[in-house]
Amino acid sequence: MRLKDKTAVVVGGGTGIGLGVARALAAEGCRTLIAGRREDKLREAAETWQQEPRLLYHAVDVADRQNVASLFAWATEQLGRIDILVNSAGVNIRGRSMAEMTPEQWDEVLAINATGAYNCLYAVLPQMRARRDGLIIQISSISGKRALTLGGIAYCASKFAMSALGTGVSNEDARYGIRVTNIYPGEVNTPILEKRPAPVSEERKAAMLQPDDLGALAVAIACLPPRAHVPELIVKPISQEYI
Repeated sequence: MRLKDKTAVVVGGGTGIGLGVARALAAEGCRTLIAGRREDKLREAAETWQQEPRLLYHAVDVADRQNVASLFAWATEQLGRIDILVNSAGVNIRGRSMAEMTPEQWDEVLAINATGAYNCLYAVLPQMRARRDGLIIQISSISGKRALTLGGIAYCASKFAMSALGTGVSNEDARYGIRVTNIYPGEVNTPILEKRPAPVSEERKAAMLQPDDLGALAVAIACLPPRAHVPELIVKPISQEYI
């Protein structure tokens, strides 16, 4: 129970990487709240976690700044403070080329993946600055390092933006003891695969990273002493090339 005195909010915590991270934090004793758009998925995730501390949950639309502010006010009331924020909310679309994508799809992806991360940082940073302590883990993507066709135009642009946001905040707020880590996963077996242009085989899914792999990584970062900062980290399945 290495994190029994810590608290966390995992945005995008109802499924996929976010849920894997939330479970890993909770398994180490961290009091954890998961947030996302679909309350049914959040409830299901919380109810299936039978260990203590139990997972709290609250619906949020990360693209709505006022809605995000309400989430963090409620989370602070429930948890007392927020030591760790994990930004894991993300979407993609099937038509990923510039020719296929509509302006509305561009707006949706950027609003959730980039502006959504900004909204969460904007809401949580004041209390972390006041406390002079805090850890923020941003789940970006290899597509936030390389503009890959697999990720698509909008997704890559949004993840590049998210990565720059994390690095910029890290540089600005280090003087307050706040650490920001950008994690760049390769292929992970999560529900976002349902938005791939072509179906993904079960064999390929099995060879990908699994959400629990990212959970273990997040715990390792969270367990480091406050003097130790991991600015960024790339993790991919051994089967995937890194270009």
